[in-house]
Amino acid sequence: MAKTPFYHRSALRFECTGCGACCTGSPQDYVAVDRVEQEKIRVWLGISKKWFRRRYILRLGQHTEGLASAEGGSCVFLDQAMRCRIYPVRPRQCRAYPFWPEVLRNRWSWRAEALRCEGIGRGGVVPLRRIETALKATRR
Repeated sequence: MAKTPFYHRSALRFECTGCGACCTGSPQDYVAVDRVEQEKIRVWLGISKKWFRRRYILRLGQHTEGLASAEGGSCVFLDQAMRCRIYPVRPRQCRAYPFWPEVLRNRWSWRAEALRCEGIGRGGVVPLRRIETALKATRR
């Protein structure tokens, strides 16, 4: 019998503060982007397909592509003020944060992520439906 996820039993609060902490990581981290997401970003930036792919896309496997990282592992679209330059067209993975499978694995992983993300534990209770939708989006 499958164990009920902790977030079904506990109300989770989250409100993005725009701090940019979720957009930083190690050089091994990446944001997966499909071709539709890539095109939205490219159009938003107003650059050619060739330049966009050369400058911003990494081929990670036969069917996996991701956004290149800036030096140190931060998202290449994070500006000096720690703001996202592509926020209105950000990828699905970014939109789903912090409701990623590895963050929602258990109560302790959620609390550990709260040490990095000041928005966890703030704001109103996030509806379970929104959490489940975000989880599904990251599994596509």
